[in-house]
Amino acid sequence: MHELSIAQNIVEIIQVHAPSTGLPLVNNVKLEIGELAGVVPDSLEFCFEATTEQTAMRNAILVVEHVPFVVECRKCGRVSTNDVGTFLCGGCGSDETRMVSGNELLVTAIEVLDEKESTA
Repeated sequence: MHELSIAQNIVEIIQVHAPSTGLPLVNNVKLEIGELAGVVPDSLEFCFEATTEQTAMRNAILVVEHVPFVVECRKCGRVSTNDVGTFLCGGCGSDETRMVSGNELLVTAIEVLDEKESTA
């Protein structure tokens, strides 16, 4: 289950980029996960909860944005959303395509509550 190591890496990213005094106040972590990234979002969420359970980040929630698999045709220039693993152009059928999106695995935002909000 590689989702566990991914969850651990997300925690490390939070520790590097969130203010150390703000770690207990991490509200949510926004991710972009591409269809070809090979990540099962439910498993990742479970592993993230298990990894942060005994930490100050235990209340943080993962917010996942799913990124579709998109290719661009080098022959006709069409950009199309495809089924996973289908690298053919949706317009002309050419196999001369390049992947535009679909293999992302990015932490895009870490939302930290204001200390005033957490004490209210």
